Amino acid sequence: MTPGGKEFEVANIENELGQEIGANVPGWTPRPPPPRTAMAGRLCVVGPLAPDRHAADLFAAFAADAEARNWTYLSIGPFAQLAEFRAWAEEIHGGDDPLFHAIVERASGRALGVASFLRIEPATGVIEVGNLNFSPALQRTAIATEAMYLMMRRAFDELGYRRYEWKCDALNAPSRRAAERLGFVFEGIFRQATIYKGRNRDTAWYAVIDSDWPALRAAFETWLSPDNFDAKGVQRRSLTVCRAQAAGDG
Repeated sequence: MTPGGKEFEVANIENELGQEIGANVPGWTPRPPPPRTAMAGRLCVVGPLAPDRHAADLFAAFAADAEARNWTYLSIGPFAQLAEFRAWAEEIHGGDDPLFHAIVERASGRALGVASFLRIEPATGVIEVGNLNFSPALQRTAIATEAMYLMMRRAFDELGYRRYEWKCDALNAPSRRAAERLGFVFEGIFRQATIYKGRNRDTAWYAVIDSDWPALRAAFETWLSPDNFDAKGVQRRSLTVCRAQAAGDG
């Protein structure tokens, strides 16, 4: 039983000494790192952050968060001036880990949020999604969900990773709700995991593994289908319902 209270299926084996050991992973080879190419969906394009194209849009979108609530649980920000934000974007945009992406709405062409791949471990097939900052215009939209689907699809379908992680401050209730809605499984709390902005962080760990992905991919695709939204853009079935149906529970 895990700290989150969920019992996981295991496929362990015994060695010649009668000790239980992990299952073999036949044919495993290290996976490639994520490429610096765009991921295109119906509603958005998620591509490497480019300060010249994205900084002004992002700064304007984030400015709509007048209380700067989105920055509370991030190790950076808020940024008072565009020049300050642009300097940060210039500093990080060429990095490979974390590899920052801008989330660009297709309809308007505006960048409305950022996300990154980080803690990338090609040798073991583990990758994390993080550094998420969704502007008010992006929060609770189908675009936001599609962006997370596109990044997960890259990790599993394009690159063949085995494990996709989401970690956040254990006190960040909106992030934890988002992880659970997207199908991540809670795995526990790492106490006093780090310090940021001069304060302690207990880190909540979530993950999707490759065996979870087929049903989760089907749920995302069902939910994101235009048929799942009425003429006003209101969903007909929630992602939670779609996930249950894809898993055979609904």
